[in-house]
Amino acid sequence: MTISPLLRRGGSLAAAAVLAGCLLPAAPATASTASEDGTTVAEGVEYRSLTLDTAHGRVLGHLVTVDLRQARLDLLHPGRVAARDEVPDMADAAGALAGVNGDFFNISSTHPGIPATGAAVGPAVAAGEDLKTAAPDAQRFGPALPPTTSTRDVLGVGVNGKARLAELDIAGRVISGEDVFDIEGYNTYALAENGIAVFTSEWGSANRVRATCGSDTSRKAPCSDETEEVVVRDGIVVGEHDRPGEGLIADDTVVLVGREDGADELERLDPGDRVRVKYRLVPAEGPPLSFAVGGFPIARDGADLPGLDTKALAPRTAAGVSADGRTVWLVVVDGRSDDSVGMTVAELAELMRSFGATDVINLDGGGSSTMVLREHGAGSVTVVNDPSDGRPRAVANGVGVFPRR
Repeated sequence: MTISPLLRRGGSLAAAAVLAGCLLPAAPATASTASEDGTTVAEGVEYRSLTLDTAHGRVLGHLVTVDLRQARLDLLHPGRVAARDEVPDMADAAGALAGVNGDFFNISSTHPGIPATGAAVGPAVAAGEDLKTAAPDAQRFGPALPPTTSTRDVLGVGVNGKARLAELDIAGRVISGEDVFDIEGYNTYALAENGIAVFTSEWGSANRVRATCGSDTSRKAPCSDETEEVVVRDGIVVGEHDRPGEGLIADDTVVLVGREDGADELERLDPGDRVRVKYRLVPAEGPPLSFAVGGFPIARDGADLPGLDTKALAPRTAAGVSADGRTVWLVVVDGRSDDSVGMTVAELAELMRSFGATDVINLDGGGSSTMVLREHGAGSVTVVNDPSDGRPRAVANGVGVFPRR
C-alpha cells in the first residue's frame, strides 16, 4: 500500500489517498509533526485541522495530540451518571483545555412509562473514583460490536500515568450475616438477568426500574416482573420494595436492586439487618485506572480488528494510544454535510493508525461528535467542529484534556 504525502491546504493538513475505495493512511503524524503544522494549546497539547480526500469525497476533521508526560486526561461528566450535558458545558465546568464526547448512552426507551436514563453504556472512572459498570452487551446502544470486544472495554489511564485500552469489570458482594450475594452492576441502566446492582448518590434522580428491563439477548425485551429493591443506610436495611424506585440517593445510603434470582436473594434481607456492601472496578490486567471512558476497540497492537463496518458514513469520534502509552490522539471527523461526508468505522481505524496509534477506541459518533478547545486566556471553550445536529448534543460524558498537576 502506498503512503500518500502530507499536503498543506490553507492551514489545514490534507492526507490525499484512494485505493480500491479505501482511505490510505497518511504519513505518520507524531507529536512533533503536530506541533510544526498545528497550534499549541498548552504544554503537551497540540491541535490541528484535517482535510482528507477519500473515495467518498472530502472529510473535514480535527486532531488533538496529548503528551501524557506534560498533560493529563480525565472524564468530563454532568455530575451524575444518569444525566446528560453538552461537551462545552462539561469542559467549562471542569476547566478543561480541550475535550471530545465520550461513550454511547441510553438515549431512548422502548419500555412504556420508563424513560431513558441518559446513562453511559460502558464503565466510567473519574479522578480515580469508580462511577459505573457496563450494561450487558445485548443492551448497549451504538453500532454492532466487533468480535472480541464488549461493553466492558474502555480507554483508560492507569495510576502509572500511561494510557491503554482495558477491560473493566466489577468485583463486589453484599454480606449480611451468613448471606453473601454477588454484585453484577453498579449505577447502570441495564442489569444482567438474575443479577444485583448497587446504586449510589452518583447515580442521580433517574428511575432505577430500567435496570430490570430488557434481557441478556435483547434490549427491547419486557421489564422483569420479579424485582426487589433494598435501601441500606449506614449499613442498616431501612426499607424494601417490590419495584425499584427513583429520586436522589443520600450520600450515606446505597440502594440494592435485584431481578429474578437476584431479587430472591435480596428478599432475604429485612429492615434492621446489618449489611456490608463492597464493590470496586477491576481491570482484566495492568494497574488500576484513574480515568476510564467506555467505547469499543477498532484497532489493537497496530492492526485493525476484524469485522469493522466499511459502508456507513457518519461523523465519528475516536481516541488512539501510542505503543508506549505516553501519547493519545483525539479525533473528530464531521459528516452528513456538503462540506464533509463522514467516515466508515474501518476508515476511522486506518486514519488513527496513520497518526501513530497502535490501539484505537471508537467513541460515540453521529450527532454526538463534538470537539472543543480553550484558546489562550479564554474563559470558555470553543466548539471547533461542525456538529451534525447543528449544535452540540447533550451526551453522557466525554474525554477532557487538562494541564498536568
